[in-house]
Amino acid sequence: MFLAIDAGNSNVVFALYNQESQTWTNQFRLETKTPKLISQLAKKVPVYFLEHGLSAADIREIGFSSVVPEVNGLIVDFCKNYFGIEPFLISPTAYNALEVKTQRPQEMGTDLMCNVVAAWDKFKQAAIVVDFGTALTFTVVNDQGEVQGVSIVPGLRTAIKSLFTNTSKLPEVELKLPESAIGKDTIHAIQAGILYGYTGLVQGMVKRIKEETKQEYKVIATGGLSEILTPLEKEFDLIDRNLTLNGLRLITQANQSL
Repeated sequence: MFLAIDAGNSNVVFALYNQESQTWTNQFRLETKTPKLISQLAKKVPVYFLEHGLSAADIREIGFSSVVPEVNGLIVDFCKNYFGIEPFLISPTAYNALEVKTQRPQEMGTDLMCNVVAAWDKFKQAAIVVDFGTALTFTVVNDQGEVQGVSIVPGLRTAIKSLFTNTSKLPEVELKLPESAIGKDTIHAIQAGILYGYTGLVQGMVKRIKEETKQEYKVIATGGLSEILTPLEKEFDLIDRNLTLNGLRLITQANQSL
């Protein structure tokens, strides 16, 4: 089996891919915060494998994408000790199939590159990947397979937490789309403002990118929060929560075969 590890700012996602059935069979998350991550790796990963009838020996290959450099050594060492495998850590030199046309290509997050690699592999045409994570990102690849750039705004949960953290009376609320955009109480008001506001933000950004480039795109949504903004469903050609994982797998396997 192939193990994908995607270390983001909030969570480290572990996902198992069965090459025979070509499906993602198991996924679980650990908190990225370093003090907790050390103990979680040592305790929760073996317990998860035991509870799901899995063995460390089932893992034959590991791909690792990270936007949190300070946890990389911990995760690499854990993989060596527990699985007996050194993971392939995706770097800016690992995805030669798509040329990055930004001023500083090395600054492009590996998670975003995983997204566009998977999008290009699926559609082979221009695409905008909207990733609903800790940050909300829009990554653009053109018809020639060239990554044009990315736009970044705070993610939904980040925006909610910012209101809760930086105000004395506003509560932290559930990310649930209300029926009305006009709030009738404080919780409703925050939900309406954030969720309907972000609906308009996504629509506006996609429209602006299309107008600016005078090009049509496949628009793909991914990320853990990609299915919350239901009014956006018609805007997307595909909603794929495993897009980053698929790109991670494709990049790893392309490099391992060299």
